[in-house]
Amino acid sequence: MQWSCSRHGAGTVARALAALCLSAASLAVPAENVHQHPGHAAAPPAFVASTAKPYAGLIDDAMAVMHHGMTQAPTNGVPDHDFVAMMIPHHQGAIDMAKALLLYGKDPALRNLAQGIITEQQNEIRLMQAWLERNPAPPPSAIPPR
Repeated sequence: MQWSCSRHGAGTVARALAALCLSAASLAVPAENVHQHPGHAAAPPAFVASTAKPYAGLIDDAMAVMHHGMTQAPTNGVPDHDFVAMMIPHHQGAIDMAKALLLYGKDPALRNLAQGIITEQQNEIRLMQAWLERNPAPPPSAIPPR
């Protein structure tokens, strides 16, 4: 069983999440304007909330994807930009962990909290993506030294 929204099937949700990830990627600043942290392992597979794995495995997967996304975020030394670039994968990690809880959690209050986390974090990701669109990275010559 995969996580699904009450109004949409799992395929629709998966396509929406893929579109969200692609839109985040399209907002990335040009490579010459960013610093990506070298020396990290290859990207883990995309997170999939499924009962094919136990809860602990899902949480491990969510954390691995989030950590990789945060360490590979396109930073440029501008605190506002770098904060937003790193918070997008951080928020996605919270969404993924909440989906795992919805698959396995039984407590109604925590399930409600998890659903709220999904909704709010998705909204905040959209706000951060919009901020990146309005605030493109400065040219390399305008970036202060680290």
